[in-house]
Amino acid sequence: MASKTSLYDKHLAAGGKMVDFAGWEMPIHYGSQVQEHHQVRRDAGIFDVSHMTIIDFSGPDTRNFLGKLLANDINRLKKNGKALYSCLLNEQAGVIDDLIVYYMNDDWFRMVVNAATREKDLAWIEKQSQQFDTTINERKNLAMLAVQGPHARDKAHKALGSKIKTAQDLQPFFATNCVTDSGEIFVGRTGYTGEDGYEIVLPAEQAPQVWDTLLEAEIKPIGLGARDTLRLEAGMNLYGQDMDESTTPLESGLAWTIAWQPEERDFIGRDALQKQRDSGVDQKLVGLVLEERGVIRNHQNVIVEGVGEGEVTSGSFSPTLGCAIAFARVPAQTGTQCHVEIRGEKRLAKVVKPPFVRFGQSCID
Repeated sequence: MASKTSLYDKHLAAGGKMVDFAGWEMPIHYGSQVQEHHQVRRDAGIFDVSHMTIIDFSGPDTRNFLGKLLANDINRLKKNGKALYSCLLNEQAGVIDDLIVYYMNDDWFRMVVNAATREKDLAWIEKQSQQFDTTINERKNLAMLAVQGPHARDKAHKALGSKIKTAQDLQPFFATNCVTDSGEIFVGRTGYTGEDGYEIVLPAEQAPQVWDTLLEAEIKPIGLGARDTLRLEAGMNLYGQDMDESTTPLESGLAWTIAWQPEERDFIGRDALQKQRDSGVDQKLVGLVLEERGVIRNHQNVIVEGVGEGEVTSGSFSPTLGCAIAFARVPAQTGTQCHVEIRGEKRLAKVVKPPFVRFGQSCID
């Protein structure tokens, strides 16, 4: 039986169409995925992301442990509250998961990983931690809400007032822990939509009341369907589609998440990545914009004349741009054009560098 978040009854009351997602009953939409997409791009929406896995780390060796565990460099985090996006790699440099880690203080780092990879992530982290004096604590008692959109922060502050007052001056990709009469509320200025906003972590039993308060502020509920088209427009990878353990960051458009310096930092997967970087990759992840009618779907064939073939990893209609867009893994020699095979016909597509949309505006020339 699928798990339920503390907001399950709220989703039903709002008309949510529930589906099984990574072992959780989650809303795919509340009536119209396209309307929900535009709501986030133009105003403010709220997502229940309580299915995500939250892990707290503490102890004297935590920074050294995370420096070994992650491909990005945890030592870049100098200021309290700073966040870092990174990949979790195996010894062959395959992507076990992608994640965000927050440096809250010298004895508290918080990591958020994907729901579908929870068990393997925790097992891998526990295995790698054996030689380090660090405590690993999965926070099953917490819920997580994402409030996203150009008016999301203003509406969240008006709705929650003093509960998140200390978040008012947060810079992007920072977090703060707000201490209130009813407990602590963790607020990060992060998200998965290409819009401004917050990700709010709080005790699960408090989530329904906070959800209602945010809805009263005219922040609309948004399902996982719109979350997917929003993240695709924003050029953000989805684990299990755009990368997995069979691909490396260099093949997944994530070279920017690898910290090669300092050279003496021996993170897991470094040797395999170094060899691949030196020899060159055979494939790369690119963005596609369809220049003809049609919709690009996952796993469709991509044909690069005179070079070879690839495959769509994430494809959809873009409500913001009004055309089909996609990520595709294609031969490294691919240039500025290709064809996507749609229902047996080749359709012309332009090869672009993501993102497609950021802060509601097109990034495509």
